[in-house]
Amino acid sequence: MVKCHSRGLCAGAISVDLIAMSEPAIETTGTILERKGEILYRVELLNGKVMLGHLSKPLTDAKAVFSKGDSVLLEMTPFDFDQGRIVSRVS
Repeated sequence: MVKCHSRGLCAGAISVDLIAMSEPAIETTGTILERKGEILYRVELLNGKVMLGHLSKPLTDAKAVFSKGDSVLLEMTPFDFDQGRIVSRVS
């Protein structure tokens, strides 16, 4: 609850309970099909689905560049299977 001073709730205060995301990221591998921008790539997953992948912050800071045909490790949320975060290159 949101409290004002020591008198209790403020007029119009809204009680908000923050819920932490309990769903872990889904990890999968894919193959780079094309580079769409500085940090954006089109990636094909093992099941044939094509999605957008963006570089993770550490890869962006390292100015990583991937070429067509490179295998990469991706993280996706269980809520959106159309995009993912590229976290590393797979050997």
